[in-house]
Amino acid sequence: MSEELVAESDAPVTPDRIADDLRALGVETDDTLFVHSSLSALGWVPGRAQGAVEGLRRAVSEGTIVVPTHSTDLSDPSEWENPPVPEPWYGPIRAATPAYRPDATPTRGMGAIADCLRSYDDAVRSAHPLYSVAALGPDADRITNDHPLEDGMGPESPLATVRNLGGRVLMFGCDWGRNTSLHLAEQLADIDAGRVEAGAPITVDGRREWVTFTEPDYDDSDFAACGEAFVEARPEDTATGTVGNADAVLFDQPSLLEFATEWLEVNR
Repeated sequence: MSEELVAESDAPVTPDRIADDLRALGVETDDTLFVHSSLSALGWVPGRAQGAVEGLRRAVSEGTIVVPTHSTDLSDPSEWENPPVPEPWYGPIRAATPAYRPDATPTRGMGAIADCLRSYDDAVRSAHPLYSVAALGPDADRITNDHPLEDGMGPESPLATVRNLGGRVLMFGCDWGRNTSLHLAEQLADIDAGRVEAGAPITVDGRREWVTFTEPDYDDSDFAACGEAFVEARPEDTATGTVGNADAVLFDQPSLLEFATEWLEVNR
């Protein structure tokens, strides 16, 4: 934690304080809760990411916590833009990148809290090499068990299982572009999203293989507008507040999907 975080915090943001703030926001002990988060936005947390995970677990003591654990640095290097790599590197990267391992592959761009939670002994992580999720709690196996290659964030993915369980989404310290549930809405909406070629290294029959598959042409460019419209239109299904120092929003995932599906059909 940086000196700046110490200066910005009036007191340590302890696991108990995180749990109390989550309860005040409306989180229930038995929730199925999909969490998008920023550790630095919370303030100075004892134990850093582990302290934040413990706060989440105290608030959802009887339910299931789910986090995105995407590992898109295993994707096809020909699609990389941030940064791109020279074309002569494509073949060597495809040949040498280790196979995705749920127990070992680090996340990319998901934040320290998600990466910490996926490493817990009782966490379960899904098998998708690019768009996995990790879960802790009684429904963890049900949420993560089936994750088809060609349906990373669609109607057969863990996101849809969270919906079927009546789950809720918690966002703190991050914007609507991080909300993967809106990628599920893309797939549910009657719009021409298109599909693109993808690839990743996985283990097949005990051996590493580079596999190719198709995936939706994901687009988050209008997620901020969609999310803001949802909060305005469905105040009964959303709650806003703070967790530690972070602005937070909690909402019903099925309600978001219903709204966003219609919104995307009209606005895309």
